[in-house]
Amino acid sequence: MLTSTTACTYLGIDPGGGRPPFAYAALDADLHLLALGKGRLADVLAFAAGQGRALVAINAPPQPAAVLDPQPSLTGMSASPAPTGQRPAERQVRERGWPIYRTPPRLDEAPPWMRRGFALYQRLYDLGYHPYPQPEAARQWLEVPAEAAFTALLGQPLLPAHHLEGRWQRQILLADAGLGIQDPMRFFEEITRHRLRRGQLPLHLIYAPGELNALVAAFTAWLIAHHPDRVLILGDPESGQVVLPQGGVSAAD
Repeated sequence: MLTSTTACTYLGIDPGGGRPPFAYAALDADLHLLALGKGRLADVLAFAAGQGRALVAINAPPQPAAVLDPQPSLTGMSASPAPTGQRPAERQVRERGWPIYRTPPRLDEAPPWMRRGFALYQRLYDLGYHPYPQPEAARQWLEVPAEAAFTALLGQPLLPAHHLEGRWQRQILLADAGLGIQDPMRFFEEITRHRLRRGQLPLHLIYAPGELNALVAAFTAWLIAHHPDRVLILGDPESGQVVLPQGGVSAAD
């Protein structure tokens, strides 16, 4: 883990799409929200480059599940295919009944959002970021599959992420965990009969799916630094590990 959490930024990144394609969220040691936004790869890298100490959690795998070169990749991970055709970390997540993406063995088989994730990891490596844990490294990255993280937090399947109810549900989970974010219950305080008749709902109070994914990733990075006993690490260093929060955690505990 990081040798010190002093002045460390906990940055979550989701490359899942939209315009612009990246969402990112940054938390400080007290779970105050430092940044929440969307941008292109260059915007995210500019923010990451400006951090002296940072733990970056990404909602994407770092590379294809198998490549031909048996040498470690630039991200510090080896490249041997899993015997079952999937990464052990992903298999272990599914065995728990939690949702997670499936990483293909070849780059040309990966969807666009996943290729953006591959590029992000490579560029972070170029900036001096290293895979967690490396005690002497001031800037590190880890993989946090966001939907699995939300499911682990709640302890049961969630409502669909792109439905308003599902976004409420995820934002409530994060607010209850102690993050300094907008209270999703304010949505109801802002609703009046007049606004309902005109279809003027205060949707700006509920974060977009990508922003929520970035927030839960950043929270998981904060947890592994401050409460490592409250996270679950699945997989192995050779094929890649994913980090997930344990259910029912909050900053106040």
